[in-house]
Amino acid sequence: MEPLTAGAAFTDNTGDAVTMETVVSMTASLKKMSSIQEEIFKFVLSGDLEALKQLLAGVEESEESREQNLFGQKDEVGRNALMTASMLGRSDLVRELVAHGAPVNDQTVRGFSALHLTACWGRVDTARTLLELGADLKAETFKGETPVDLSRIYAKTDCIDCLILADAKQDLMSYVNHIKDMINKSDRELTKKEKNICTSNLSAKSDWIQNVKNQTVSDFTAQRRDLEDALQPILSKLSAHSAEMPVKQAGQA
Repeated sequence: MEPLTAGAAFTDNTGDAVTMETVVSMTASLKKMSSIQEEIFKFVLSGDLEALKQLLAGVEESEESREQNLFGQKDEVGRNALMTASMLGRSDLVRELVAHGAPVNDQTVRGFSALHLTACWGRVDTARTLLELGADLKAETFKGETPVDLSRIYAKTDCIDCLILADAKQDLMSYVNHIKDMINKSDRELTKKEKNICTSNLSAKSDWIQNVKNQTVSDFTAQRRDLEDALQPILSKLSAHSAEMPVKQAGQA
């Protein structure tokens, strides 16, 4: 599939991804919004970062901002200001909106998030920004499509690579946190030596995630496998203990 041009349209009939002409025409729906919400959308569409900064800095204490959700207003097809900024690839505006309270993982009625729309349009820098701000890689549309699925559908190669790498990193981080929780909950079942082994390995993986540059998907996969192998005897011990707990409790009843 050819990269989308200003006049090209998506063909999946979702109502969430549209032509650039339609993006411009979204200004017609601004009259339905409050004055502040209208200004936010206007600056997002024009890409005026400085004007957006001044607006958000000035409205935080205003009566209007306290009475309504500044970022909850949506255009005629269900996209909020953050989704629109993401779709247009305006990373600085995305960061500013989230910093002032725009929810990064909001979804349209059909399940499209800001990251989904970014993936559709192949906005790699904006995808990285959203991921840094906590965007959910696993969020699904009404068809069960994740952001990486949509980047594949629309042949956005750079975005595919970015999202797959982010998923591999997230998987390793989640596994490290899972093991930490498991160890904390089973602290009494481990010897001092076993605790030290766990602490050392988990600390090493956390340091690797934070400090090593230019990691690949294979690197993240190898690091997880290495951690699993290093802690396998301890994890097996904890799993066996966990399986015995209901039996013991039943015998005590």
